Amino acid sequence: MTLENLNSNKSFGGWHKQYSHPSDSVGCAMRFAIYLPPQVANGQKVPVLYWLSGLTCTDENFMQKAGAQRVAAELGMAIVAPDTSPRGEDIADNESYDLGQGAGFYVNATESPWERHYRMYDYVLNELPALIESVFPVTDQRSIAGHSMGGHGALVLALRNPERYQSVSAFSPISNPVNCPWGRKAFSAYLGRDNAGWVDYDASVLMREARQFVPALIDQGDADSFLTEQLHPEALATAAAISGYPLTLNLREGYDHSYYFIASFIEEHLRFHGRYLG
Repeated sequence: MTLENLNSNKSFGGWHKQYSHPSDSVGCAMRFAIYLPPQVANGQKVPVLYWLSGLTCTDENFMQKAGAQRVAAELGMAIVAPDTSPRGEDIADNESYDLGQGAGFYVNATESPWERHYRMYDYVLNELPALIESVFPVTDQRSIAGHSMGGHGALVLALRNPERYQSVSAFSPISNPVNCPWGRKAFSAYLGRDNAGWVDYDASVLMREARQFVPALIDQGDADSFLTEQLHPEALATAAAISGYPLTLNLREGYDHSYYFIASFIEEHLRFHGRYLG
């Protein structure tokens, strides 16, 4: 595997690094960022929190805005943030912000012209962890988190693969995409208009039917402009009540959809994951 180091920045005694690599899953170069805490300098292997970002984001948004490095350094936790989609001149795209490049929705597309490159589910689940664990001083203990579209992705990956993750958390996730405009638009394009397969990527449906549990934490702002039309956290609450899922869902007064919200509560999320990552 060829890794190209694009940037390195020392942070809280550890290092933030940005890389590009050729990806078999999506058939193009992919970029990711990794924060390695100071413990790795002493030969210690550390667990990994994977962070999935939202619509229009890249690997840079969370690393630059969330303020996660201080607590990750204290806990001895690596953080890996992939890009949100394949990118390039020969990669299918759309003029709208919520479809195409920057809007991969963490699915494996089945429809033309998306199916060739838009396989972010496989990339995040299999290829990226295999790469990280083969190159960097990390263990195979993983947790996953995300925001908005990335919160949807994190929940779906953990719910479908509970043996792969120790815990899952999300800020403002798209909780019931089969019943919101963002989800219906993306799933129609990527997965086809026959919606029978859509439920495989709907966290509320998966949580309602879950039999094996991964501890879950969700924070949602009640001043989020997308709350009523797009996010539907109440669907997750209902699903958890039906299946007995160990979900903590916090509705935060006055908070919106921005990284100001994420930065306000990221420490609680990192400490939550730290309890399960050991």
